[in-house]
Amino acid sequence: MRMCGSVYARDPSRRSWSLCREGSKAVLPPVTILWPCPMSVGAYVQAGREIEVPRPDCPSCAAPMWWWSGYHRGVRQEGRCYRVFVPRARCRACRVSHALLPAFALVGRLDVVESVGAVIEEVASGGAGVRPPAERLGVPHTTARGWWRRFWQRAERLAVAFAALAVELGGEVVTPGRDLKAWVLSAMAAAWAAAVALPGWAALGGWRFVSVVSGGRLVSTNTDPLSIVVGKRRFMPPVP
Repeated sequence: MRMCGSVYARDPSRRSWSLCREGSKAVLPPVTILWPCPMSVGAYVQAGREIEVPRPDCPSCAAPMWWWSGYHRGVRQEGRCYRVFVPRARCRACRVSHALLPAFALVGRLDVVESVGAVIEEVASGGAGVRPPAERLGVPHTTARGWWRRFWQRAERLAVAFAALAVELGGEVVTPGRDLKAWVLSAMAAAWAAAVALPGWAALGGWRFVSVVSGGRLVSTNTDPLSIVVGKRRFMPPVP
């Protein structure tokens, strides 16, 4: 079975999600497409507008899309802020453009997913609260606390989703345990271990993998149902 990951979440650069209309034809709202970027943040910033991104098919009609400018957004890593370029692709048939967000970024969050993951892992292990890892990563402790609260609110759904994903990919079966924190991290680890055996995924890293298959919404503040997209649905494969 071949698994590649791309998940579609709403575009954080837009303020309104109501349907737009052009004449009598309704146009679907734009989405953010997470692509499996293995590059460091520094290398990505250096590439600027010349960044090479796999061109996706339209998430609505599956037609090939064309590049359509882009926008800049902030990303923070270990206390340092970067300005990264996020390219857009446009579907001529649907007349909608979609943002292509690199896997290290999260929808609606400034900090890279590795920082979020480091806080989650340390708090879940019971070693400390959010303040020590937040200080090491140069993140306000209130921000890190918000990550943990959002993650914990979704922990059971995440555990079920990633445990199912691990099985779907032919990996280890992770059964529920009394400790929900251990269960959700074990499920994520099992899904990642199974994905590593597939072409292109090993270079990504575990937390970027989690970001991609959760659509960048691991700790998003929106109320949309969390979805894990794999298998035969539309996705953007990593470059082996």
